[in-house]
Amino acid sequence: MGLFVRAFTRQNIVAIAVGVLVAGTPLVTFNFWLGGVIERQGQQEADGSARRAIALADQRLDQVMRVLDRLAALKTDGCGSSQIAAMQQAAFVTPPIKEVAILGPAGEVLCGNRNIFAIQRRLLSSEPLTGAADYSLDVIQLADEQQMVQLRRAVGQSKNQLAALVPAALFLPQVSHQDETPGAYVQIETREGVSIGESGSRPTDHYGDMSVAAQQSGKFGFTVEVMTPRGSVIAGHSDLKWFGLFITGVIMVILAGFGMMMPQRNVDNPVAELERALAAGEFVPYYQPIVDIRSGQLRGAEVLVRWRKADGSLVLPGSFIPLAESSGLIRAMTFDLMRRVCVEAGPSIGRRPALKISFNFAGMLFADETIIRDVRNTFALSPIKLSQVVLEVTERDPIENFTLTRQVIAGLQGLGVRIAIDDGGTGHSGLSYMLKLGVDIIKIDKMFVDAIGTDRNSTTIVETLIDLAHNMRMDVVAEGVENFEQVMHLRELGIRSAQGYVFAPPLPGSAFLQLVEAMDTLGSESEDEGEDQVVLMPNDRVAAA
Repeated sequence: MGLFVRAFTRQNIVAIAVGVLVAGTPLVTFNFWLGGVIERQGQQEADGSARRAIALADQRLDQVMRVLDRLAALKTDGCGSSQIAAMQQAAFVTPPIKEVAILGPAGEVLCGNRNIFAIQRRLLSSEPLTGAADYSLDVIQLADEQQMVQLRRAVGQSKNQLAALVPAALFLPQVSHQDETPGAYVQIETREGVSIGESGSRPTDHYGDMSVAAQQSGKFGFTVEVMTPRGSVIAGHSDLKWFGLFITGVIMVILAGFGMMMPQRNVDNPVAELERALAAGEFVPYYQPIVDIRSGQLRGAEVLVRWRKADGSLVLPGSFIPLAESSGLIRAMTFDLMRRVCVEAGPSIGRRPALKISFNFAGMLFADETIIRDVRNTFALSPIKLSQVVLEVTERDPIENFTLTRQVIAGLQGLGVRIAIDDGGTGHSGLSYMLKLGVDIIKIDKMFVDAIGTDRNSTTIVETLIDLAHNMRMDVVAEGVENFEQVMHLRELGIRSAQGYVFAPPLPGSAFLQLVEAMDTLGSESEDEGEDQVVLMPNDRVAAA
């Protein structure tokens, strides 16, 4: 018996050793390869951050120069009431500008729309602006140590100058989720090497641990330097390295014979779990407001599904919607969500005919003519009118039968329901969905909204979609709007409706109904009424309850 135990033990030791040799060598090689990939990714992120910073600085100056050029064309070189009013209007509609003023021949402040220029200040540098013969760029520091960029422009034959003040911090890029890295550093300088502003702390040593990128503006000569710690990038992928060690351990256990002794786990059927959750009412609606970006009024909401488990945790739709579609449960889930909205928000929405409520509708559902009957019956006894319902065609799978789908869409439109193309321009459709299906609304995807103002190709695509929609008498809604600058660009492009975190995140029913009551206490009869309503502008962001 003792000999058997010793032999068995020796066999296990040999198996473990073989497992280490067999599994360890390729996994060590994998870890070295992964380290190189992560290092390259860190450098790419630093390079991308530098390019974004240059694009932002160029965009800021272009924006300010357009304003000063318009004022110069109006011969704004004095302190008359109409000239001060023009300066006030220019500063109001251009968010980066904090003040516009008229400077005398010696640089003294003659007048302005506010009084920042009157604050004691120190000139740090002054230089001609590259690429703009009539302009000079100054870096100044106010008494409170706030650093500002002053852009000056000559006005015709006058000895006076127009000047605009922009906080230096606005020339630095906003930190994105990808760049939220302790130790990251960004600095922007003028062509002559004067620092306009910096973000973070410049490392004094250990440069070898940093990904460093520099970029120069070909237009105005700005130089941007970005430093990000490589360790933070590697830490974000450390789970892959530990995965290699885990696999090594598993192989060793299997080769040693212990795998047969491990208890077998019974994995639940994920489709059965979805069916159970659906029967238990665990799929609940969340509402993301859609806002009129011209008036600030509420135009409706998109309903987004969340899986609220018994323990109170929330699961986002990306984790279960693809399985619901492939298993055929998406139809039952969609109509269950509609019924819940009718009960929860129906009375409030029904009293406000101008509000629209949107539901994501998988493309496969349009291939069944009985959908028309089910939609009609779902809202038959609800305060929500069918004319308030919008169904958004999702594009995860291409539509196979355009003829049948068009017939179903026409039948739904005959009920008063409006049809929208979700994530316009990114799916299988191209322009074919809009041209062949006869939809009512185009929803511009967040990918294009993010690039507006910085990517010429994306801006062109958005302009094309808007022109096509207007020519075909379709409405346009911008998705994923996250900052005020995007709102201003969308206004300039002629878009009226938008949704995104700049206004509010997806809200649970109680919070959304409170928002509806606050913004429209009586309910409006048309989209253009409601002078007494509360308006929701980008700086009034609502937090989820």
